[in-house]
Amino acid sequence: MSSTTQPRNPVRSVVGGSLGNLVEWYDWYIYSAFSLYFAKSFFPEGDATAQLLATSVVFAIGFLMRPLGGWLLGILADRYGRKTALTWSITLMCAGSLIITCVPTYAAIGIWAPLLLTFARMAQGLSLGGEFGTAATYLTEIAPPDRRGFWSSFQYVTLIAGQLLALALLVTLQFFFLTEAQLEAWGWRFAFATGAVLAISVFWLRRGIDETPDFIEESSGERRKGGLLTLLRERPKQFALVFGLSIGSNVSFYAFTTYMQKYLVASAGFAKDQASLICSGALIFYIIIQPMLGALSDKIGRKPLLYWCWIGGVIATVPLFTALGAATGMFEAFLLLCVAYLIISGSSATSAVVKAELFPPHVRALGVGLPYALSQAIFGGTAESVALWFKSEGVEAAFFWYVTGCMAVALVTTLFVPETRWPGGRPKRGA
Repeated sequence: MSSTTQPRNPVRSVVGGSLGNLVEWYDWYIYSAFSLYFAKSFFPEGDATAQLLATSVVFAIGFLMRPLGGWLLGILADRYGRKTALTWSITLMCAGSLIITCVPTYAAIGIWAPLLLTFARMAQGLSLGGEFGTAATYLTEIAPPDRRGFWSSFQYVTLIAGQLLALALLVTLQFFFLTEAQLEAWGWRFAFATGAVLAISVFWLRRGIDETPDFIEESSGERRKGGLLTLLRERPKQFALVFGLSIGSNVSFYAFTTYMQKYLVASAGFAKDQASLICSGALIFYIIIQPMLGALSDKIGRKPLLYWCWIGGVIATVPLFTALGAATGMFEAFLLLCVAYLIISGSSATSAVVKAELFPPHVRALGVGLPYALSQAIFGGTAESVALWFKSEGVEAAFFWYVTGCMAVALVTTLFVPETRWPGGRPKRGA
């Protein structure tokens, strides 16, 4: 990675890129946060678990578009700039939110309602498929070489903040403004509408951020050919490493974040508003520790934090889920969830930088985004559906072991990951 050319205002660029990432993930997480309320609008038949399962399937379909988004927007970012790809990704996310805001219910237009919902989520999945790799690349490249871990950790700060913002809106509406009947009737549409408005604002924000020094340097010299064939020919091992790491990070992250709200309601017996409050409080803790651990990775390396995450996850996932399911008080559930977040932060705080540092600039966004998106489509997007299916079959604890197994895969993968921390890694442009 280049260290000689710096953007005009690196802090402004990092903040600008991060705020865009926040709004993208806010738009994405609104679906999960409000699915308890809009499920019957699109899937009116069956009991509550069946309706949640149907919305989770649509959630998973959105993930199936992520590899396509990781491929298309990754190539766009590597050929025409990180800034260009980030602008396109927010445009797609905005379109999806607008469609969900306006689509009529199943009672009004029948099967077209869930079909339009699915189409909107496919557009948003395409957006986020390219967003992760491009944002990870942008934040890593825009940062000073010896502070990449700290600055790139803001990808998950804003990612989690997007989820927290969605939950905060839900809690605010639940406690202060709307009844449960109003939330189910039209309140959820307001949430998607705010996401669309914020996305329009971010579109203009991203048009004004700086391009990264690495891409500028790559473009000014003898430009190397990128693309999927080049990536697979030059960096097949790195492609496989990102995929293996992402299996553990994706499944554990979605299990303890998006699925947790449903788990606390359906399995632990908390009220919907209590579950939202528990998850919101724990997510604040999760956000605070990301830059701390990102900065720590600049001092001691990326791999120690990865080992902390995977070894801790393999040991503690089943006991944590079991204890959360038996929790009787909100503070008890909050503390248990904070322990889980402390463990998986070893991965999330280093996720962007450890992947971006594996690739040279001409295939970096594609190399980070595509294998990550493939893992998301296969494992991350199906996590809720797998959990709910196990629950419907009466073997809910099997999901806890499934999460543990995925983290074990990432642990084995970490054994083969090189340490890339500056100056321990290779600081040159082709690193």
